[in-house]
Amino acid sequence: MSELSDRTRREFTQNDDIRDAGLTTPADIIRYDDIVYGEDPAWQSLDVYRPKNAEGQKLPVIVSVHGGGWVYGDKERYQFYCMNLAQRGFAVVNFTYRLAPEHKFPCNLEDTNGVFTWVLENGEKFGFDTRYVFGVGDSAGGSALGLYAAMCTNPEYAAKYDFKLPDGFVPTAVALNCGVFHIGMREEGDEMLKGLMMEYLPGHGTEEEIHLMNVAEHITKKYPPTFIMTCQGDFLKGHAGELADKLAKKEIPFIYRMYGDHKAPLTHVFHCDIMTKEAKLCNDEECNFFRTFVKE
Repeated sequence: MSELSDRTRREFTQNDDIRDAGLTTPADIIRYDDIVYGEDPAWQSLDVYRPKNAEGQKLPVIVSVHGGGWVYGDKERYQFYCMNLAQRGFAVVNFTYRLAPEHKFPCNLEDTNGVFTWVLENGEKFGFDTRYVFGVGDSAGGSALGLYAAMCTNPEYAAKYDFKLPDGFVPTAVALNCGVFHIGMREEGDEMLKGLMMEYLPGHGTEEEIHLMNVAEHITKKYPPTFIMTCQGDFLKGHAGELADKLAKKEIPFIYRMYGDHKAPLTHVFHCDIMTKEAKLCNDEECNFFRTFVKE
């Protein structure tokens, strides 16, 4: 474990402990915990959350890909955010994936594919309406989800990986929140981000790795409809605008939202702080965006 990964985990843990203090499972949510979707129960497990008032109903599904700079995070850290989404009328799948530096690129993408595959195979058991499978991802999780959506819609890009995607599957729509969409290892910029990329990429940022990691380079006209959001205080906010430009050029349906203002700039992944009015607004708008694709 490097000093950077260790410090990142400690600092992020501190911040998340403060954010989630006092939160508990809502009374209107039923949860199914610690379901193993891969070969390693320590790293490859998931929870499913559903609203109790939808018992017996098939619900559209949201798969959440957590953030954490590729070196931090798990489903426990995202449980309250994900249950909050489920309260809006969705079945939500919240999963843990393999992290760097213990596991390198593209392990997290392989695990993301494993979870979407699991969802498609377990629709009957958990009441998933697999006609409508959505994804949310933030920060490094936004990168992973953005790349996964590219794999599902760009066979040439998918062929770069040695794991098999579900036949014909494309997420119905995705929400990419405060995400990392452009990696410039040789450009001036955030040194912490570059350091974390060194932890994550086995070649420490070769030209081929950087090409594979840049979401915009793999978007085709078949990319799913996308909700992109950031905020005034997000250190990655420039990434969202660049991705929006690419989607516009490819004529992909999308919504681009910048939350907050200079008086209340908000900060990176503010939407996970579910007790705030700004998080409520963002999460409402994303779920409403998803609902526009659901046909009764």
